[in-house]
Amino acid sequence: MASSDSEPVIGLTSYLEPAKFGVWETEAVLLHRVYVDCVVAAGGIPVLLPPVSAGYERLASTVDALVLTGGADVEPGRYGHEPHPATYVRPERDAFELGLFEAARKAGKPVLGVCRGLQVMSVALGGTIAQHLPETAGTTEHQPAPAVFGATTISLKDGSRAAAILGPETKGHCYHHQAVDRLGGGLEAVGWAADGTIEAAEIPGEFTLGVQWHPEQDSADVRLFQALVEASKERE
Repeated sequence: MASSDSEPVIGLTSYLEPAKFGVWETEAVLLHRVYVDCVVAAGGIPVLLPPVSAGYERLASTVDALVLTGGADVEPGRYGHEPHPATYVRPERDAFELGLFEAARKAGKPVLGVCRGLQVMSVALGGTIAQHLPETAGTTEHQPAPAVFGATTISLKDGSRAAAILGPETKGHCYHHQAVDRLGGGLEAVGWAADGTIEAAEIPGEFTLGVQWHPEQDSADVRLFQALVEASKERE
């Protein structure tokens, strides 16, 4: 375990984006505050991990668990596809998170993927992405408008880790125009929206769990983050 204290250190991947704050307008390391608030509420210590290093094994060794957060689309070349016109990417983040995910799994660290995070997991394991749901699924319900979350009901597979945490059904805030198409090797689909979109997947026998919705947007329900924190404590 990376920390000798009772509160596990939870690594959160972050953005590199242009930002304006105070008198400054510059590229910044960013993450929606709700992620860190959820980790704190769940009993963990949040640490931001910016996509600027290739020291994946060292980073994985310094945290007790990892959250792959939401963000831009995974570059389609990584799963052998040409980009859709609606696809927008951050290649430096792809390289960082794919390497970090591999290192975290190798070290046996619990991993929670959120939205893009689930897609990163799947691509890392050889999966592919449906690049534009309005075309492939015929709906905009998962991303109704810019900066507007969709409300999605997710059915969870009996016996899955996700169902053990959340029950047979849960509601989620969705904001994604892409979704997993073919799952990467070892991942099992365990949650679906009403239109059949995969909303949760996990690797049986380990805490490697990804959800397509945004649980951090519901600060009153931090069960997924609590489960991640508890899983990291079990490794002590």
